[in-house]
Amino acid sequence: MGTKGTAGAQGTKPAHGIGRRAVLIGGAVTAVGTAALARDELKRVWWRVPGVRKPRKPGELDFAGAQWVAASDANWRMADRPDDYGIDRVIIHVTQGSFRSAVKVFQDPGHGAAAHYVVGQDGRVAQMIRELDVAFHAGNRSYNERSIGIEHEGFVDRPRDLTPEMYASSARLTAAICERYGIPVDREHIIGHVEVPGTDHTDPGPHWDWDRYLKLVRAVESSPSPSPSTRRSRAWPADQGRIGRGVVWRGASQGAEAS
Repeated sequence: MGTKGTAGAQGTKPAHGIGRRAVLIGGAVTAVGTAALARDELKRVWWRVPGVRKPRKPGELDFAGAQWVAASDANWRMADRPDDYGIDRVIIHVTQGSFRSAVKVFQDPGHGAAAHYVVGQDGRVAQMIRELDVAFHAGNRSYNERSIGIEHEGFVDRPRDLTPEMYASSARLTAAICERYGIPVDREHIIGHVEVPGTDHTDPGPHWDWDRYLKLVRAVESSPSPSPSTRRSRAWPADQGRIGRGVVWRGASQGAEAS
């Protein structure tokens, strides 16, 4: 057991109190910090102000190679990324089902989750949520706010589902996202759902070839950018036009509508 302190013993000087100047400086620093936090929070809730809403065009795409079909409003929330939340991650998912079933479930308001994109085994891409908005895909609020989620058609235990067409199409998409937001093409910034803290998911699973995928993404990044005239939406075969019950593809500008 240690000895007790001797403060106040005879011959010692009393401790000085905190000066008024120090109190004022500390208060000013606290006020500045509080104001900065308030500004940051205000910037993130601009859309809640009555009469204020960022202009948006129905069916507008962030990736020219995609077709638009909207997810349910219940499966994402409006934001103004990257101005309010920086984007520094791409999260890779596998649907555990078909392309059509993934689209259908993301349109279900009771599902409570959706990704920004779905990539099919034939290479087609559906954009379901704008990149500036926060999709509920990672199972972690912080990672939702900082990332873009890409679902891939198939099952984690079936390596044959991971087709060359899907890898190539997804790599083009991820390369465009990384270029747009300055995201490094590496395994720290392009991750699987299984790597999100707190998740109980295992996708994209053990058969996802990360070396192959990152090599494809880097190859796209190093190639010359296509001219605007070549950046058109992918034309899909006529028999793939209907993607789910009650949903019909109408092209990038119109999105999907009930039939």
